[in-house]
Amino acid sequence: MIHQYKNNGYNIVLDVNSGSVHVVDDVVYDVIPIAEKGLEAGRGEAQTEEDCVESLKGSYSPEDIRDAFSQIMELKEAEMLFAPDIYENYIMDFKKRKTVVKALCLHIAHDCNLACRYCFAEEGEYHGRRALMSFEVGKKALDFLVANSGKRVNLEVDFFGGEPLLNWQVVKDLVAYGRSLEEPYHKKFRFTLTTNGILLDDDILEFANKEMANLVLSIDGRKEIHDLMRPYRGGQGSYDKVVPRFQKAAWSRGQMNYYVRGTFTRNNLDFSKDVMHLADLGFEQISVEPVVASPEDDYALREDDIPTLLQEYDRLAAELLNRRKEGKGVNFFHFMIDLEGGPCVAKRLSGCGSGTEYLAVTPWGDLYPCHQFVGKEEFLMGNVDEGITRTDIRDEFKTCNVYAKEKCRDCFAKFYCSGGCAANSYNFHGRINDAYDLGCELQRKRIECAIMIKAALADLEGEESDEEE
Repeated sequence: MIHQYKNNGYNIVLDVNSGSVHVVDDVVYDVIPIAEKGLEAGRGEAQTEEDCVESLKGSYSPEDIRDAFSQIMELKEAEMLFAPDIYENYIMDFKKRKTVVKALCLHIAHDCNLACRYCFAEEGEYHGRRALMSFEVGKKALDFLVANSGKRVNLEVDFFGGEPLLNWQVVKDLVAYGRSLEEPYHKKFRFTLTTNGILLDDDILEFANKEMANLVLSIDGRKEIHDLMRPYRGGQGSYDKVVPRFQKAAWSRGQMNYYVRGTFTRNNLDFSKDVMHLADLGFEQISVEPVVASPEDDYALREDDIPTLLQEYDRLAAELLNRRKEGKGVNFFHFMIDLEGGPCVAKRLSGCGSGTEYLAVTPWGDLYPCHQFVGKEEFLMGNVDEGITRTDIRDEFKTCNVYAKEKCRDCFAKFYCSGGCAANSYNFHGRINDAYDLGCELQRKRIECAIMIKAALADLEGEESDEEE
């Protein structure tokens, strides 16, 4: 499978199955689809070459076309173009594997001190009651994680909410308890914290910098946008409160191991301005993501917004490149892509591992496939006392992969997005093995932009190397 596109002056060709990316000239770019069609039809190389010459003789010389075809065939021989799909059989074996749990999302507080308009957790309540997780429940959750992690050494725990800082002492106590389990059980905990920043003070930051491998700091961008969507319950804006706290957090962590995480809605289709605003505030690790909301919500993204949003991603990619060239580069989460190593095959095929390797734990100890399923009783998998009692739910999530989703089979992005979010699929289609169509459109554009940026940076490095010589 081949995906070709033009972006910011680059002709880019992605061989989906091998992951090879090629930046090519116009003649190679135009020959590739003709060659692909001829080879798939079984016409043979010689016949296909003549098809290319005949089809493009009005645009290029026969010599240039034949030279381009020869280059393409060399790449085909090296399995860097028209590569076969070697993963479909792999996923069948992968689904039969013994499941180990490697990560928990601890809902340390089903309560919040903000009233974010787009919050899927209903101000932290998750379709239920307000509650704080006790140390006893959290302790059982960490015991469950250790007991169900098999031989895996590295375990991940995210302190989530609501707002976890409303239950800060329990967070600290659970970190200490987790550390006490590491040596006797040969485990290593990686703790992360997601916070809106309202309660973030120097003491909390000092502890977080010592114990938290990553901080997720919630801010939507420009003051007017942030205050509109992330107010206090009384309606007052929270921007002025959190910005200096987040700036201090980013600076104290050396601009590493954190990211500011925002959400854009129909109120800011020009979201690239919010990314740039965050960059101008001094943040170097940035994520601003599309809202996922019911169509009846006035801030929900709509299908007719897609062309505007695609142009906005192109605009953002070009601006981030310019900043990088000026020595003011920042990392935008959705444009960060590894074209050489990347995630392991299993993760590329099946995504985040929700419902199998990754679970969410409520304040009273119930287990759900992930934080977005919490409160949906049909997805209640068990609890920290009895473990997983609904193995049928776990088995259903084990089948969630790019080959189980018809919309993914012929999509060039499938090995980068891993089939998308199961919760979004369920919320829009009533089943986990579908795909959220609007989200897919945006994901494809983000991947195109990410690859273009890689190509442009490689160009820049080449120019700098030539200048040094």
